[in-house]
Amino acid sequence: MFRITKEFHFSASHQLFGLEEDHPCARLHGHNYVVEVELESSELNRIGFVRDYRELGAFKTYLDDCLDHRHLNDVLGDDCVTAETMARHFYNWCRQHWPETSAVRVKETPKTCAEYRPIGIAA
Repeated sequence: MFRITKEFHFSASHQLFGLEEDHPCARLHGHNYVVEVELESSELNRIGFVRDYRELGAFKTYLDDCLDHRHLNDVLGDDCVTAETMARHFYNWCRQHWPETSAVRVKETPKTCAEYRPIGIAA
C-alpha cells in the first residue's frame, strides 16, 4: 500500500458548548489549525504517484475561501465544532474530490491531534 500526506494551515475561531463555565474552550477562542490529508492506493498512476500533490491545491482554496479567519460555528453550521468533527467534515470533502482519501488529521495545537478514518481503512 502506498500512502501520501499533505499538510494545510488556516486560522479560525470556534466555541464549544456544554462545557463547565470555567473551561477555557467554553469561551470564544481561536487556533492556528494544521490539517493533514492522507491518501492511499495499492497502485500508482502512470507517472508513479498515488496522486499529484498539486491536485490537492483545491483543498487549500476551500480552506482559504471558506474557513480561514472565520468563526467556524457560523460557517459549519454546528454548535459542536471540535477537532474531531472537523476531521470528519474535511474527510468527507476530500473524499468527494479524491477517492484515495483514507484519513484526515486536525491539530489545534502542536501537542493535540484528532483523526477521522472510516472503519475498515487501516492505518
